[in-house]
Amino acid sequence: MENMVTGSRDEPQTDFIFCCGANTEVLKFGSCQLHSGHKILFLIIPDASSAAEADVFGLNGQIEHKLAFLRKHVPKETNLILVGHSIGCYIILEMIKRDPELKILKAVMLFPTIERMAQTPQGKVMTPVLCHMRYVAYLPLFLLSLLPDRFKSSLIKLVFGGIHSLDLTVVQPTVGLLTGDCAANAMYMGGQEMKNVLERDNITIKNNLEKLIFYYGTTDHWCPVQYYLDIKQDFPHGDIRLCENGFRHAFVLDAGGEVAKMVVEWIHGDLKT
Repeated sequence: MENMVTGSRDEPQTDFIFCCGANTEVLKFGSCQLHSGHKILFLIIPDASSAAEADVFGLNGQIEHKLAFLRKHVPKETNLILVGHSIGCYIILEMIKRDPELKILKAVMLFPTIERMAQTPQGKVMTPVLCHMRYVAYLPLFLLSLLPDRFKSSLIKLVFGGIHSLDLTVVQPTVGLLTGDCAANAMYMGGQEMKNVLERDNITIKNNLEKLIFYYGTTDHWCPVQYYLDIKQDFPHGDIRLCENGFRHAFVLDAGGEVAKMVVEWIHGDLKT
C-alpha cells in the first residue's frame, strides 16, 4: 500500500505497521507521521497486496484492511484522494460504500476491474487456473522462488518487456514478490476476484459520480472497451475516459511516470482545497 502527501519532495520511505493483524508495508512520501496538519492525503491502492493472518489477504479482508488503516493512522478530518488500479478500483468503491463518512475529494480509477471479471478475455483464461488449479501452480512457483535473483531479473525483463520498453525500476521490486507466500496469496485473492467481482455497483457510482474519474484502456483484456461503452451509456455525465496513449493494463511496467503526470492534471483543482 502506498500513500503520498501533496507538496512534499522528500525521498520515499518504507515503513512497516501492523494492521488487521498483518505486517503491512507502507511506502510514504513526506513525513513519516500522519497528523492533522496534512490537508490532503493521496492513498494509492495498487493491483494486489500481501498480508499474513486469517483472511486479510482475501478480497473482503483487503477492503477492511484499507479501511482499518485509514481509521487508525489517518485523522478523520483529512481530505482524501484515492487512486486505484485494477482490483484496487473495486476496493475503492467498496470502501466508499462501507464508510460514507470518508472525506473523499476524488477517486481515480485506472483500468478498473469492477465488474464481470470472469467474463473478460483474461478472466476466461485465468478463472480455471485461479479457482480450480491453484494448488497445482504452487510447486513451480515455489521452485521459481528458489532461483537466483539475477535469473529472476532476466526472466522478468523477458516476460514483461515484450514490444514495450520496460521501466527497469520495477524489476527489483518484482523480484521481491517472487516468493512462495506472495504468489500463493496473490492467486488466492485472484480466485476470489473471479467469483465475487460480478455486477457493477451502480448505486455507489451514482451516489458519488462527481467524485469519480474512470480511465479505461483500448487493449485491456481485464476490462474490455465494451465495459467502457456500457458504463459511459449508463452514466453519460460521468468523467469516464478512454485511453488515447496505448497504455497497457500493467502501465507501471513502462508508463508509470506518464500516468502519474496525467492523474495530477486531472485532479489539479482538488489539490487547492
